[in-house]
Amino acid sequence: MSYTRQDNRTHDQLRNTKITPNISPYAEGSALIEVGGTKVICTASVEDRVPMFMRNKGLGWVTAEYSMLPRATNTRTQRETKNGPSGRTQEIQRLIGRSLRAVVDTKLLGERQIYLDCDVIQADGGTRCASITGAYVALALACRKLVKQGSIKTNPIISEVAAVSVGVIEGTTILDLAYTEDSTADVDMNIVCTGAGKFIEIQGTAEREPFTREQMDEMLVLAEIGVNNLFEIQRNALKG
Repeated sequence: MSYTRQDNRTHDQLRNTKITPNISPYAEGSALIEVGGTKVICTASVEDRVPMFMRNKGLGWVTAEYSMLPRATNTRTQRETKNGPSGRTQEIQRLIGRSLRAVVDTKLLGERQIYLDCDVIQADGGTRCASITGAYVALALACRKLVKQGSIKTNPIISEVAAVSVGVIEGTTILDLAYTEDSTADVDMNIVCTGAGKFIEIQGTAEREPFTREQMDEMLVLAEIGVNNLFEIQRNALKG
């Protein structure tokens, strides 16, 4: 491998990742996820109603909102309140919602909605992946609470879900890109997987040089390593 990472990680190594559950005393489920310098607060709020398009179907719904604090980055970014969320924000929150809905049996949830709010308080690359991984823990805690309260009989979560970035820099495939790597990568890819090893989403772009099928396969192998480590971190956060 020709590329040496600035933080001296190996090409298949995650950044230091920590998930702290129950970070909010008010939300039905919550977690703070820290992935290197990226920090995201994820909360799950339960509402005893569903959106209009889901009414009278006997099904629940899981949706998400994503936002970044103005000084989560090196320079201040404008709050997205005046003209609504940007295209990037809409794309990310739809991705989070899709990813979490993919592992929920909405029949078991009943006609109620779980709202996942992912607020980035510090950004150093991989915020959408961190949001998905942390939101899963918040969702799992909220569903546990619904079962404990007797609101639902069976936990509706059917699998774990986590997300990680992979990429190519100077011909080297690497796992979990920090911002300095993300901003200079030849290829940047985000991969969302279930605990059963199935893909929910693969978002990949050649920013500079097109990538080969061999590099694609190498990135998928690295992603598998990454999400398996993340699943273990999630399980530890959910113990007890």
